[in-house]
Amino acid sequence: MKKKLLLLLGIVAMITLSYSVQAENKKAHFKVSGNCGMCEKTIETAAKSVDGVSMADWDKKTKVIKVSFDTEKTSLDAIHKAIAKVGYDTEKVKAKDEVYNKLHSCCKYERK
Repeated sequence: MKKKLLLLLGIVAMITLSYSVQAENKKAHFKVSGNCGMCEKTIETAAKSVDGVSMADWDKKTKVIKVSFDTEKTSLDAIHKAIAKVGYDTEKVKAKDEVYNKLHSCCKYERK
């Protein structure tokens, strides 16, 4: 009887833990300026460098990045800032001119 009770408690604990981990993850998407495969690699690497980001996928045709992140470790604003820090404008944060100017010539997109 004790073994069954312990097994049941273990299963309940695993389900609860699994649910709480999933509840912390958030998915979002937003526009990021860029042009080529080199841009894609840099943008995705910048997003993934933020602690708590588990997935980043930028599409060069649509100029949209999809991200998954842990809301207890980071925020969407932090991801925008990390991408802008490497030279790419997002919907919310514009990269500094001096960083943008250092991008490879094929990566220099038309700025607004």
